[in-house]
Parts: sequence; structure tokens; C-alpha cells
Amino acid sequence: MHVQRHGTGLFFSQRQYMVDLLERAGMVECKSCTTPVDINPKLPADEPPIQNPSDYRSLAGALQWLTFTRPDLAYAVP
Repeated sequence: MHVQRHGTGLFFSQRQYMVDLLERAGMVECKSCTTPVDINPKLPADEPPIQNPSDYRSLAGALQWLTFTRPDLAYAVP
């Protein structure tokens, strides 16, 4: 977490944490989309969907922590 002091208070930023997560997931060059959920996932039939479940769990936990500390990044599903 990056902290900057301003005259009226403190500014907290997690930009570098988010960039590091994108690098770990191999998604630095991905384009944005209108929905954060892929509604038509394309999984190969001849290989397991996840190469390393431990990496997947680590990224999922990191994203969960990020949404706890940045509720503006979380979204509600009706």
C-alpha cells in the first residue's frame, strides 16, 4: 500500500498491488470489457481447466483481500 500525506489528510493507493496481481495472472495487456465476468468461457476439452490450482487459489485470495480493502472494486450480483 502506498501512502501519501496531503495537507488535508492521507491518500492510500493500492495501484502497485493491483498491477502486481495482473502480472501474476498474465493479464497486463488485457482489454477492459463491459462486464467483469466472462459469460461465454472457452475451456479446452483436452486439458484440465487450471494448470496449477495453488496459483489459482493464491490469486483468488489476493483478489478477495483487494475487494475487502477496496469495496468500490467489488460488485453485487442480484
